[in-house]
Amino acid sequence: MKQYLRPAVSLFLLLTLVTGIAYPVLAAVVGAVLFPRQTAGSLVVKDGKATGSELIGQNFSAPQYFWGRLSATAPNPYNAMASSGSNLGPLNPALIDAVKGRIAALQQADPSSRLPVPVDLVTASASGLDPDISPAAAQYQVSRVARARHLPPKQVEELVGQHTAGRQFGILGEPRVNVLALNLALDALR
Repeated sequence: MKQYLRPAVSLFLLLTLVTGIAYPVLAAVVGAVLFPRQTAGSLVVKDGKATGSELIGQNFSAPQYFWGRLSATAPNPYNAMASSGSNLGPLNPALIDAVKGRIAALQQADPSSRLPVPVDLVTASASGLDPDISPAAAQYQVSRVARARHLPPKQVEELVGQHTAGRQFGILGEPRVNVLALNLALDALR
């Protein structure tokens, strides 16, 4: 029995040291050296103060700001400690009612808009923390934001275009607009 126990315990200790200590420390050090901004959380700094992260959605609800995807995190929206989706299926009456309510709220916020409401403005992402919206979702909000800021819609549209990122490597994902970066650029226009 001892002849089997000793190699098993030795292997367990060795693998614990390698995979539980050495590898995570090495990965953290290499990440901090090669990607210091990303390992610090991709923080967005304004006036020397962290205002958010490019990777986590923010709760914008004032009419002069672009609104992001809804957050399903509870009890507070965009709570990174409670990342999750709503787990409501597409035929669930609660989801259907919530979407109808969100559409009505968006149409009430900008009654002059005749554009169709993009799906990413009325549904939450799987994580509940998505920092990006589609270009269509940004375009839907241009007239409301321009009116609230007393800016020409064309100027706001150009800003949306400047903050629209294409597909990664030209083929992966969809074009997207980072809501925090766009709203900070709007604030910089003052």
